[in-house]
Amino acid sequence: MGMAFAVGVVLNTGFVIVEVAAGFFSHSMALLADAGHNLSDVLALVMAWGATILAKRAPSSRRTYGLRKGTVLASLANAVFLLLAIGGIVSESIHRLTLPSSVATTTVMITAGVGVVINTATALFFMRGSQQDLNVRGAFLHMASDAVISLAVVVGAGVIALTGLQWIDPVLSLGIAAVIVLGTWGLLRDSVNLALDGAPREIDVGEVRAYLAGLPGVAEIHDLHVWAMSTTETALTAHVIRPANDDGDSFLHAACEGLAHKFNIGHCTLQVETEAEGDCHLAPAGVV
Repeated sequence: MGMAFAVGVVLNTGFVIVEVAAGFFSHSMALLADAGHNLSDVLALVMAWGATILAKRAPSSRRTYGLRKGTVLASLANAVFLLLAIGGIVSESIHRLTLPSSVATTTVMITAGVGVVINTATALFFMRGSQQDLNVRGAFLHMASDAVISLAVVVGAGVIALTGLQWIDPVLSLGIAAVIVLGTWGLLRDSVNLALDGAPREIDVGEVRAYLAGLPGVAEIHDLHVWAMSTTETALTAHVIRPANDDGDSFLHAACEGLAHKFNIGHCTLQVETEAEGDCHLAPAGVV
């Protein structure tokens, strides 16, 4: 992924500079809105790249999980940056609706067309890892939405050239803002959930509990917690009541292998208890 981030940052930084210059020259709010969106994406890529590097840092005596959580914080920051960019786009677009200006459509179409190519190519770099890593998924969504938005700018400029209706440009930029909101909401929701140590969306905690409860010799499960250590790693802790725990080590190995295979939970800590759950102060459902 390091190469994908490097290519994405270099290509999009260069394109933002070109797009801002073209936007001022052509008086296109849609092009400037797209440039602002692309700039936020460059910052998002830099943060995601840095978080991925930090996640590889070894644990320390103070940060016993290392800096893996940085990937979650980066994905959350990416979503927030996008929403902040929307505020600026909407404000300026409304202003342009009241005071429309002539748009140099040829310049807009050529510049936005280049953006379609660059953003599509960058999105393809991140496509393979977008299903496994929320951080990479954020980068993919940024680039894919940019490609769609740039294409919309091309079409909008073409319509203006044919009809002469200058209000299409600010209206198009408002449409761009709506697309960004729709594409960002899922990322924001998942990032907030992981930042609050919620279980990853793809893991059904009820199914995890049922799996553990169905293992040989298990009488009850309590104090079950599932959370994200990073955007790619999931951890679990649980108390397992197993009265006849005569094969404890074999049981633990088999249970952890099953959790990794069935639910992609790679960091499991199980506390085996042989007494009834009433003897454990963490047994009640409302106790954490």
